[in-house]
Amino acid sequence: MKIKSVDIIISAVRRSQYPTDELPEFLLVGRSNVGKSSFINTIINRKNYARTSSNPGKTQTINFYLVNENFYLVDAPGYGYAKLSKKHQKKFGLMMEDYLTNRDPLKQVFMLIDFRHKPSNDDIMMYNFLKYYKIPVTIVATKADKVGITAHQKQRNLILNELDLVLGDDFIVFSNVTKEGREEIYNKIERII
Repeated sequence: MKIKSVDIIISAVRRSQYPTDELPEFLLVGRSNVGKSSFINTIINRKNYARTSSNPGKTQTINFYLVNENFYLVDAPGYGYAKLSKKHQKKFGLMMEDYLTNRDPLKQVFMLIDFRHKPSNDDIMMYNFLKYYKIPVTIVATKADKVGITAHQKQRNLILNELDLVLGDDFIVFSNVTKEGREEIYNKIERII
């Protein structure tokens, strides 16, 4: 896949603001600081298009990136960030639940998990939530360049055992540094659209 164009269309906080063109959408979910912005920048082949931040919890809207005028990468607020007030956490939870359960153009969720660590309780809850609503998921294990090659299989098994992946869901090891996994993501998107 060649990335010819990327435009941020809207940063939405409610359903009435979502795009209405019915193009396929690929949602990115993950804990705060898992590397969603770096993932987006790697996929769209741009350096700082999606802003990365050293402060977790920065994304507080659902951001729609139109890629090649053909599909959307949809960046959701990170979950599991303790410094957000309970009120904010609840608001994000309701916004995400509404998007996930009512959005017809949603074709696939890319769930980002830090390859260095075992999935958190929030990761497991999110995966179970997605499975409850029968939403197809690809687990993307980020920051793979920070894990020695000899530990890859061990980390992979750890994540797969914790999440109890269902048949049909994929697992991709990914690095924004080495670009490992980028072609697999492209292939997945191309197959779906």
